[in-house]
Amino acid sequence: MNLSDLDQRITGCRACPRLVAWREEVARTKRAAFADWTYWGRPVPGFGPADAPLLIIGLAPAAHGANRTGRMFTGDRSGDVLYEALYDVGLASQPTAVSADDGLELYGVRITSPVRCAPPANKPTPEERDTCRPWLVDELTLLRPTLKAVIVLGAFGWQAALPAFAAAGWQVPRPRPAFGHGARVSLDGLDLFGCFHVSQRNTFTGKLTPAMLRDVLCTAAGAAGLPTTP
Repeated sequence: MNLSDLDQRITGCRACPRLVAWREEVARTKRAAFADWTYWGRPVPGFGPADAPLLIIGLAPAAHGANRTGRMFTGDRSGDVLYEALYDVGLASQPTAVSADDGLELYGVRITSPVRCAPPANKPTPEERDTCRPWLVDELTLLRPTLKAVIVLGAFGWQAALPAFAAAGWQVPRPRPAFGHGARVSLDGLDLFGCFHVSQRNTFTGKLTPAMLRDVLCTAAGAAGLPTTP
């Protein structure tokens, strides 16, 4: 199995009844601003090259973002912040992400999440997180030959990712390292970085500034052997 095969399998998953019902209800009712859109309304696969040395792990698709567009962090305010920062440091071809066919390319970076379906109130249950974990484990396993660094956005993603790394064969320290912005943990030569999530709550309040995000991206890209622009 390769990443393309895995992505295709992910999009057909119906394992969590609550998430399936919610993502499809949102796709039917839509938001008024996107009334002319045909929503994706399915699980969202990872986005970026299959040989990426740097991985970014989020939380879950946004109801009217990736659940609408079918691409990670595309079509919402969180994605606006993330992709602008990636562009600013030379890791993306353009600063905006509006649709899956907008021509955006990532350079040496792949973006994924531990939960693939948009959850009500942006809050997956622990059971849904655990049910979805095998998809991330498979993705990590396939990325392992080239993967050198990972950025995890937010405490939920951190808590969900560590068991996935362990299941994919990395040695995770015990007790498990705590999440924190700027945290850096070595997992068998893989550098794991913590970063506050690019949610509106964090960016509007200044808890996460563009400069803070660019700093983490540049540090992680350096650990991954990727060039960045100052």
